[in-house]
Amino acid sequence: MSDLQIRSAAFPDIDAVLAFWREAAEGTSISDDREGVARLLATDPEALLLAERAGVLAGTVIAGFDGWRCSAYRLAVHPDHRRQGVASALLEAAERRFAALGGRRADAMVLVRNETAHHAWGAAGYVPEEHWRRWVKPLTS
Repeated sequence: MSDLQIRSAAFPDIDAVLAFWREAAEGTSISDDREGVARLLATDPEALLLAERAGVLAGTVIAGFDGWRCSAYRLAVHPDHRRQGVASALLEAAERRFAALGGRRADAMVLVRNETAHHAWGAAGYVPEEHWRRWVKPLTS
């Protein structure tokens, strides 16, 4: 996959990333807006990884590390680039980042209804932990 380039996103990429997520990502997040992505980049400039092929955005993943837990979010691959190793390359890059930061275990937030994602995460060696449940509380209205 020598034609695939993976790099960290920068502020000028924000609008393209948001448009990409609307087309390629399953589900939405409360942080899927310009302010949310800008805050991510300001807090952790290397967390949002972009996979590009010939300058075209093919996939994304957020590889966040808070000093305690390594978490992968927003793994998305454009439909035209699926089943071509893009997700695998992004997850490998995320895992290299986690290891370099001293992370010990990676986890991922995966929608229950997203069966396609279950296969991709499973192929990458991730397994669901059924004894956990995510609890959330929106901080904005």
